[in-house]
Amino acid sequence: SLQYRERIADQIALSAGTLDFQRVLGTASQALGEGHLLEALELQHYDGPFDNPDAARKENAVLRYAQGDQHDGYSLTGMFYHQLWNNTTDIPLRAIAAGFVSNRFGTLDPSDGGRAQRASLSAQFHKSLGDGQLDANAFFIYNQLHLYNDFTHFLVDPAHGDQEVQFENRRVLGGAASYHLPLPIGAIENELLAGVSTRYDLSHLGRTPTQARVPLPSGDDPPSFSNHDGIYLYSLAGYLQATTHWTTSLRSVLGLREDYQHGTDVDYLTALHETDGYNNGGTAHKALLQPKGSLIYTPSEHLEFYLSAGVSFHSTDLRGVNQDKSVDLGLPNAALLSKQNGEEVGMRVQNGQNFTATLAIYNLWQQSETVLDPDAGVDSAGPPSRRYGAELNVSYQFTPWLELYASITGNHTRFTQPFDDGTGHVGTYISNAPVAAGSLALYLTDLGRWSGGLEYRYLGSYPLSSGPCSNAAAARDFHDAAASCATAPTATGQINGQGFGELNLDAHYALGTGWSASLGIYNLLNTHAPAAEFWYVDRLRSEIETAPDGVADVHEHPLEPIMWRLTIAKRFGD
Repeated sequence: SLQYRERIADQIALSAGTLDFQRVLGTASQALGEGHLLEALELQHYDGPFDNPDAARKENAVLRYAQGDQHDGYSLTGMFYHQLWNNTTDIPLRAIAAGFVSNRFGTLDPSDGGRAQRASLSAQFHKSLGDGQLDANAFFIYNQLHLYNDFTHFLVDPAHGDQEVQFENRRVLGGAASYHLPLPIGAIENELLAGVSTRYDLSHLGRTPTQARVPLPSGDDPPSFSNHDGIYLYSLAGYLQATTHWTTSLRSVLGLREDYQHGTDVDYLTALHETDGYNNGGTAHKALLQPKGSLIYTPSEHLEFYLSAGVSFHSTDLRGVNQDKSVDLGLPNAALLSKQNGEEVGMRVQNGQNFTATLAIYNLWQQSETVLDPDAGVDSAGPPSRRYGAELNVSYQFTPWLELYASITGNHTRFTQPFDDGTGHVGTYISNAPVAAGSLALYLTDLGRWSGGLEYRYLGSYPLSSGPCSNAAAARDFHDAAASCATAPTATGQINGQGFGELNLDAHYALGTGWSASLGIYNLLNTHAPAAEFWYVDRLRSEIETAPDGVADVHEHPLEPIMWRLTIAKRFGD
């Protein structure tokens, strides 16, 4: 449920900073007829700390007209986004140690990068109808993406390298409508919400081998290294929700939702894929009924408890659903709608206007965990999984101008059956699922001309491999009957990623007559850490003769160093 501004200050802001950062932002709104017209334009350039500069050039534009309010009114919103960039992918640690890249900001393929474009038009309508409220929306989205990445270097193609372009051209048309009606049952307050939503996606997407962003013939590569699909996916959902206030302190929310998806995949490379025993083409459909419920107890205005449970889903890639087999996963007939069962219990405490705390404890089971295949840069359907954990959020207003906010979450995340991650390792760990994450912030608000914030963000450690090395998996993954954990090019034990902490500072000073200055300093302590780590198999140019199946290694993308950005802004009419 997203609400956009209908008015915004007439202003222009100019920003500049280290690592060749520049940004221009202009916003305005004015009365037009019985409503308001809002416009915003952003232009941005950023090189980043990398040896091969990102040269990221981005344009954002918004045009919105709104009339009335959330009970009786409508709005039309148009958005446009375009960006070009170079991309430094994650680097294997042994390449840094051997000096194949100059430092952690180096690259093994400076031609990696991408371009993206997105445009959307949406309409929202609100109307008080009878004793209830009608809300409706419709939207059209056009999205285009070309992403050039070289993850595995010379593992697949020792002559040209393994760069590929992942491309997508997508058009989406959809809409939704809901009606909210108070419907008392005798003396018991009751509210009924009924809704329907639909969406139709037309996509042409795939991946093609490239060298320096130039397409290559696919004949020398494995069939799975090339894809080109036309996907036509239709979804329809309807739901009912009843909120009943049994007493002044006890209420329930009961819901029932039905989702249906129908998809057709036209595999333009069927002949190629069938040489490997599969194809992406075909039609699939799935319906899923999802009951949901919550019980909320509010003994006082300062204290509330709740218990929630329900069924939901996440979508599965239609190409994988249609494949004759899910390669290397042993999961044929993956569901188009992957079922999820979840439960949550929580509480909220509020002491006046100064202190608020929320605590939630959850449990979630998934029919199929979505697994990232870094070798290919795509997601696939994995085994079932279960996760449980807790999240605590606290805010405290020390003074009218100083507030503390803290958030911490802890999670236990596992597959429910052993999983071979393709590096000779087998276990139930889900890669890149952090054990803990959190933030601690101090916010300064309207202290004379000053405002700002100091925030510490924390990401805990996380597993990179699914478990320790297994002799059977090592022989299977490296295609050598004599391979074992002692002889295969992989580590023996469990591989874990390190988390990091980052301190950021933002300060704002009102100069008067609409002028203001802001300074942001990010990674204030200049923490040296990986922003992301992955564990997979690749092969460097120097290993072409000695490692026919590649080498398993940790791959890092670095946290950006300390940087600052200064903004000068002028609000007109102040």
